[in-house]
Amino acid sequence: MPSPVLTEVIFGLGHENIQATHHSTVEFTKDKHLTRNGDCILIVAADKGLADLDAQFRAALQKPHAKLTIKIEAADVSEEIHAEGSPKLALTHPVEMVLRKSDFASDRTLGVHADKAAKDLSRKLVEKLKNPHQKAKITLTIHF
Repeated sequence: MPSPVLTEVIFGLGHENIQATHHSTVEFTKDKHLTRNGDCILIVAADKGLADLDAQFRAALQKPHAKLTIKIEAADVSEEIHAEGSPKLALTHPVEMVLRKSDFASDRTLGVHADKAAKDLSRKLVEKLKNPHQKAKITLTIHF
């Protein structure tokens, strides 16, 4: 029997200061401005923060064995990141979503034990997202 699935879709934009060089995290933010210091940020002007996700989706992500797939699409390029949910996730930040390779959880954490950080992402995707006019789609899918 297939496992239950829940999906959320988020839209955002690229930015000229996207670097995607952080070694342990990837971040999506509703903020529209980005400095060169934000080396984990991949997408800005997102239409949702963690607090905006559906309550049922957030509850499922807090289950101990929830598996999260994050598909990032920009023009003709896409990439997936796989992470896990956790009962430790607060999922309450109004602006940011952070994927972490570690098991650290804060109100900004979307998923833990991610198989990729910003530096691991395709440079083709990163180059697309350096264009501030580039639209991006993030599809979050939970299997539990």
